[in-house]
Amino acid sequence: MEAYSGFAEVYDRFMNDINYDEWVEYLHRLWEKLNINPKLIAELGCGTGNITGRLAKEGREMIGIDLSDEMLSVAKQKAEEEGLNILYLCQDMCEFELYGTVDVVLSLCDSMNYITEKDDLAEVFKLVNNYLEPNGYFIFDINTEHKFKNVLGENTFGETDEDAAYIWQNCYDEEEKINEYYVNFFLADKNGRYQRIEECHYERAYSIEEIKEFIEESKMKFIAAYDAFTFDAPRKDSDRIYIIAQECGK
Repeated sequence: MEAYSGFAEVYDRFMNDINYDEWVEYLHRLWEKLNINPKLIAELGCGTGNITGRLAKEGREMIGIDLSDEMLSVAKQKAEEEGLNILYLCQDMCEFELYGTVDVVLSLCDSMNYITEKDDLAEVFKLVNNYLEPNGYFIFDINTEHKFKNVLGENTFGETDEDAAYIWQNCYDEEEKINEYYVNFFLADKNGRYQRIEECHYERAYSIEEIKEFIEESKMKFIAAYDAFTFDAPRKDSDRIYIIAQECGK
């Protein structure tokens, strides 16, 4: 089952609890703290373009990268409707290619957790370093092991809408540090009949120490780790952490 092949149809509807404006505002605060004003930005795992589009509206040149054709189709439609010139690329983050270097590489909404093999994540970091301008920044977030163990755990979530619904089951393997999301979507067609779509998603928990090792191996410099949307150090019960790394000069 391909991740997000069915979810793309209802992703924005069921993710409407995320305040993307606040997420972008936090990026502004991070950039102010770093004393940068990036003009050319690449976003890995851009999904339906909720962050990419908002930054493009600010006049930034944006590149959105995602493995899902379906998610990118939604993102491209949004950009067209809003008159935004965004380059969207359907690529695997572990093998992504750009035409040149960028000021900042972003990856939000726990996209890095979806890379479940350590060697693959290390390769992503090396590629990021390769495509960053000298002294450019890599800014990304990760779900924490606390979240997988104590928030998602063995819990089941669900939501219904006028013509769609989902049931989302979780299972976290503490030994493998892998969280399995098993999702059933029920989507109504024009005749009112419901189609069932099944998807499995996997995310891996990484410690800050592991992330630091990958950053060092990629020849970048670890700058900071923050409890999400703050400038506080991560806590034991942090659900999401933002991490900043910097290209050290080629």
